Amino acid sequence: MPEKRVADSQITVNQLMMPAHANHLGFVHGGVIMKLADETAALCAMRHAQQQVVTRAVDSMTFHSPVQVGNLLTLHASLNWVGRTSLEVGVRVVAENPLTGEQTHTNTAFFVYVAMDSSGQPVEVPALVLETDEERRRWAEAELRRERRLAGRK
Repeated sequence: MPEKRVADSQITVNQLMMPAHANHLGFVHGGVIMKLADETAALCAMRHAQQQVVTRAVDSMTFHSPVQVGNLLTLHASLNWVGRTSLEVGVRVVAENPLTGEQTHTNTAFFVYVAMDSSGQPVEVPALVLETDEERRRWAEAELRRERRLAGRK
């Protein structure tokens, strides 16, 4: 199975936040952002694995600031770590006021997926080629998160 680069599977999704996305306070509902982040990360994982994936864990979902209705939400997904059948994808969420161009980093999230074959069994995924210091740093941080997850299951 040929190795793949991080850049081969990165994905960016843009979505205009509408009144239907709002919570009772008038901001975009956190659940809407979580769903978009999960879908974006899953697409990144599927691009790498070339298989269907299922969400195994949401390691972290940190909200830094609220998202306004009318903002353009941009979600950037990139692989951080790859195991035998599992993958960790990081998602960076940025809200932009399309009238002023002002951008705010609103969220960071880490999702873990397992690649599945057509019968629903875990399947091996390509190894990940790390080309930059940033990619190596993200891999090391993902390794620490993985160790914490595994320790928590014991």
